[in-house]
Amino acid sequence: MMLCKTFGAAALAAALFLGHAAPAQDMVKSPILTVEADKLFNESLYGQRLADEVETEGLELSRQNRRIEAELTAEEKRLTERRSKLPPAEFRALADAFDEKVQRIREEQDAKGRAFAGRTDEVRRVFLAAAQPVLGELMREAGAAVLVERRSVFLSADAIDITDEAITQIDQLLGNGSDEIQAAPDGPAPDPVPPAEGETVPSNP
Repeated sequence: MMLCKTFGAAALAAALFLGHAAPAQDMVKSPILTVEADKLFNESLYGQRLADEVETEGLELSRQNRRIEAELTAEEKRLTERRSKLPPAEFRALADAFDEKVQRIREEQDAKGRAFAGRTDEVRRVFLAAAQPVLGELMREAGAAVLVERRSVFLSADAIDITDEAITQIDQLLGNGSDEIQAAPDGPAPDPVPPAEGETVPSNP
């Protein structure tokens, strides 16, 4: 049975018995519950805000890269135009300095790109940590011992899926999460969260 590509079953089960949430109404009684982790993130106010922040950061990095590229292209053109007017040694010194500048900027932007590539995983870990008390309370209400990603289950009844109820509870208790501290909790972090099927992690623009 394949594990979920976004939130591993182990990550979903970890630390679910922390905190308290408002009790669910008419919660189904079942030892096993399922949840759609992608839907939980994408349709909750908290998850949507985090996703919007990442998208904004990605757009800004792309704009920055395009601006830098245009500036370097213009500088290279100006340097080329001066070539015939400068002694060879002087032009070579200027060309070498320009090459070093380009290399330094490329390394800086590559580092920013690598850091940004991990932001999707980071915000999903933050979201999961905030959602764990809600999921744990829903498990207690149902008398469940296990919560698994629905996509990793071959066949299950809709009645044991708590995704919609969890979204409602998360929205009621956390809103868009703007009042929460946007930092990973102390202690061991959940396993890195791979992108969902059909979803790509932003790469270096």
